[in-house]
Amino acid sequence: MKQKTKKAAVKRFTFSSTGKVQRRATKQAHFNGLDTGNQSRKKHSDRALHKADAGRINRLIPYA
Repeated sequence: MKQKTKKAAVKRFTFSSTGKVQRRATKQAHFNGLDTGNQSRKKHSDRALHKADAGRINRLIPYA
């Protein structure tokens, strides 16, 4: 029987070409006007997820 993919996890995580799990940078929603330009640019890029958490995400997205 095929496993179901957790759609909430698909919307939040992506996979790099090497197979690492990536997440969006935090603190992007509001109050960003006080950030320096350097802080704002750092929020544009995805962050790699910690290895301990990556296994859990791989179970939620079995066919990625």
